[in-house]
Amino acid sequence: MGQNITLATADGFEVGAYVAQPDGAAKGAVVVIQEIFGVNQHIREVTDGYAEAGFYAIAPKIFDRIERDIELGYEEADMGRGIELAFQKLDHAKALGDIQTAINAAAEHGKVGVVGYCFGGLMTWLSACDLDGVSAASSYYGGGVAGQMDKTPNCPVIMHFGELDAHIPMSDVETVKTAQPDTPVYVYNADHGFNCNHRGSYDADAAQLAYARTLEHFNAHLQ
Repeated sequence: MGQNITLATADGFEVGAYVAQPDGAAKGAVVVIQEIFGVNQHIREVTDGYAEAGFYAIAPKIFDRIERDIELGYEEADMGRGIELAFQKLDHAKALGDIQTAINAAAEHGKVGVVGYCFGGLMTWLSACDLDGVSAASSYYGGGVAGQMDKTPNCPVIMHFGELDAHIPMSDVETVKTAQPDTPVYVYNADHGFNCNHRGSYDADAAQLAYARTLEHFNAHLQ
């Protein structure tokens, strides 16, 4: 369904992106922010899914600043490299700039929502707080989000966490709930990465419910 494109950023860099178009006119746009594993097959499938739901969907390849077209799997070695890329090598300020570039491109197709997973869940929260042109956001199990509660979102945000997630303790989720009382925070009987059907932690019931809530959120705020 989709295709790879490049986008010119404000600082003259060309960042890659995977784009999927809906059948007919878009009812809005969704920017999909990758996990620590890059814009891989799973993220392309997620992007395709939002296009099938009627949105123009785009997933910027924010690891392109380090190395182009990085795609990782879900084995232990992939996890280690992904953590290194996302939290040690990637310039987060430039990554947010690249996400802004994707938001600007998506805005040609209507109001823009942002959804992200894992590391992308953190970047989704930062996008809702710090970037322009975001009308709604849905953050999935964002590692480090609890440490960014001094920020205020500029759009309606919902969050999803798994109560079995060893990476994000429930104490962090409670911190988020306390700091952001107007933000719906959903907790599922599931592990980290429950949305990804390429991982052993995939939970179909949690994934379907979180997706339904995200679609409802986007349909309410992007049309």
